[in-house]
Amino acid sequence: MKAFLVIFSRIFVGVLFLISGFIKLNDPTGFSFKLQEYFEVFHIGFLSPFAMVIGLFLLYLEVLLGILLLIGLWPKFTTKSLLALIVFFTFLTLFSAVTNKVTDCGCFGDALKLTPWESFTKDIVLLVFIFILFIWKDLIKPVFPSKINHGIAIASLIVCLGITYQVLNHLPMIDFRAYKVGTNITQGMQIPEGAPKDEYEMIFVYEVNGVPTEFSYDQIMAGEYPQDATFIDRKQKLIKEGYKPPVKDFSMERDGSNFADNYLREPKLVMITSYDMTKADTEALKMLGKFYNKALENNYKVIGLTGTDLDYVAGLQKEYGFYFDFYFCDPTTVKTIERANPSIVVLHRGTIVKKVHWKDAKEVFGAF
Repeated sequence: MKAFLVIFSRIFVGVLFLISGFIKLNDPTGFSFKLQEYFEVFHIGFLSPFAMVIGLFLLYLEVLLGILLLIGLWPKFTTKSLLALIVFFTFLTLFSAVTNKVTDCGCFGDALKLTPWESFTKDIVLLVFIFILFIWKDLIKPVFPSKINHGIAIASLIVCLGITYQVLNHLPMIDFRAYKVGTNITQGMQIPEGAPKDEYEMIFVYEVNGVPTEFSYDQIMAGEYPQDATFIDRKQKLIKEGYKPPVKDFSMERDGSNFADNYLREPKLVMITSYDMTKADTEALKMLGKFYNKALENNYKVIGLTGTDLDYVAGLQKEYGFYFDFYFCDPTTVKTIERANPSIVVLHRGTIVKKVHWKDAKEVFGAF
């Protein structure tokens, strides 16, 4: 029985850590954004500049621990590390579930969204299996001879480094986000007719013996509350979430107007996205003017979409010579559209037909 539990736990935990690690490694920039969110919640924002480095360390650790567990290399180190990691993750997901300050833990990146309580439940299940492995670590035996096991571990690290180089200098190999190629932004913002709506319950708050106490509408109607209680507040509580469109908070704002509807009708539109122009790569800014001219030669309309103050952008335009209109959009939305800063997004009547990292700009219209 022990041997069976260890084998099952070993495969279950190892495979899950590998899947989770590689999904996030496909988009380390997105994972670094999630870490920054946690840093702000815990008031340790001074770590934000190091989010990418910390994120990559955690991702490499997650993948390598999954590999080490499956091949049976260094079982004591592996099980201790897994236990420490899952205890840490369980604390984070419990905090998210109780406070609802981070509504998505980012455990599986954008590939699978879990609610805070689903994430916490997942971590509790993992904690049980990892504890089994920790207790009976002596039953974890190597799958291959020592040299082969070490070779697999080293090869895994090299693969992680290769994936990191690829996705940071280009784009994620698999796009799980709402703005992937083929998405029609206009349609993505719409709510289908007959789609379920949010359902709320009316909650009444009364002071009972000096303590604020909540009562449901039915309890109030039935008189199931102390008659000497003092009314404090009335509020709505979400009991069932309705349909949420995959594309949200998309806009193209300038001078108090939203131009999204107009531009999403354009048959040939290039959108330069930059969630933070203050951090945009200098080489990219130098390239934008040449790219803009090349796009005009191909009869494309070019605009910019950014989460940066447009007055600051105007200064960059004068300095680097890219004279196309920029529009403001929520920086979180711009980050969701594309990770590179800046990126190039090609649209046809609101449908995304191509996305490239600024380093791959020549893939759009050829050399320039």
